[in-house]
Amino acid sequence: MSDACFSRWHRCGAFLTVVANILVIFACSEAREHTAPPVNPEDSASVMTTYGVNTLISDSGVIRYRIITERWDVNTTRQPSRWEFLKGIFFEQFDEQFHVQAYIQADTAWYYDQKQLWKLRGRVTLRKANGELTYNSEELYWDGQKHQFYSTVFSRVVTPERTLEGTYFESNEQMTRYMVSNSKGSFLADDIMAEPDSLGE
Repeated sequence: MSDACFSRWHRCGAFLTVVANILVIFACSEAREHTAPPVNPEDSASVMTTYGVNTLISDSGVIRYRIITERWDVNTTRQPSRWEFLKGIFFEQFDEQFHVQAYIQADTAWYYDQKQLWKLRGRVTLRKANGELTYNSEELYWDGQKHQFYSTVFSRVVTPERTLEGTYFESNEQMTRYMVSNSKGSFLADDIMAEPDSLGE
């Protein structure tokens, strides 16, 4: 090989070496870790999904409720953690002798287990088993710590003696003492002495 050819090959090899080094440096400086975006807590999957549920729930070792629902999701990732009943729910509430006290149903429900709080939404109906009282609303909260029901939307309470409507409702779990504020309604003459903004038995 002539000196001229050797010189050209030498320059070409040196050029390729420089280009290779530049590419290596560029590749290292632009290296990125390919990771998926973080999971949105609101899109996180349930840890348990159960279909066709008909189960009994105990409280302090005593069976107090029956839950019937098409679908039950348990989600511990979302905060606060919750049970979800997005296909509707039906309750039976029992006394200590396992007698049915009341029936409760709603189109949708959430149970916040850490707070022991139920939130019922959409065509909420609560009916005492003896037929003495029926409650209707679009939203009802059931506080297991305070042992009470309450609602801050329009509610309607019907008993054989009276019908009462208002924008705030509160009651004990047995629905034996309750009150409706900002109310209007109709009463029998015997009830004329009752407070106009509250009713209870």
